[in-house]
Amino acid sequence: MTEIAGRPDALREAADTMRAVRDRCVWTQQIDHRALVPYLVEESAELIDAVEEGSRAELREELGDLLWQVLFHAEIASRDPDDPFDIDDVARGLTDKMVRRHPHVFGDAVATTPEEVLVHWNAAKAAEKSERTSVLDGVSERMPSLALAQKLIGKAAQVDVPTPRSLSEERRDETKRAAPTSEAALGDALLKLVTTARANGWDAERALRERLRKLEEEIRSAERTPADLEG
Repeated sequence: MTEIAGRPDALREAADTMRAVRDRCVWTQQIDHRALVPYLVEESAELIDAVEEGSRAELREELGDLLWQVLFHAEIASRDPDDPFDIDDVARGLTDKMVRRHPHVFGDAVATTPEEVLVHWNAAKAAEKSERTSVLDGVSERMPSLALAQKLIGKAAQVDVPTPRSLSEERRDETKRAAPTSEAALGDALLKLVTTARANGWDAERALRERLRKLEEEIRSAERTPADLEG
């Protein structure tokens, strides 16, 4: 057992356990990255449930289950014949990235507000992703539609693409319903929209997805240069 300063290294022990399972468990041996994805999705959802509704013990357990998924993927990757990497490579890459993105912690930069921290983070990220040509690069379309909508609205603001104004920004008559003033009220408003969709035979998920595809097209159009359009 690996030890750090006289104490067992629990993370190393977990990685070693994963390696042993991969070596000796016939079910685990036949799993690849793609086959593991449904389990990753399931464990992520269970962790969210634990964060929002569970006990401390459940949170600890679900964090462990998600960590197992990371170790599993890393162990599969370590045996790739062409481009292997292991959990140590993953950890080193993560550490290097977090140090770069926190120059106010590990360097001479100064950040006294969350907004200033975000400026440093975005600057470091932009330098790392300099090969990207669109603000949409790196945005996963597999995100839940509401989360994707929130993400794309933020991206649209970066390229000055107009998006529908929130209810709080619209001029309203006194007879109009006030905008939601809390997340709970927002949940009620969203549920009412879905209820309306169901009553009309509409697919709420599809409706939002189709609108988001249109927003993506608007963002990409705004990013094109005249030279791109002429070509």
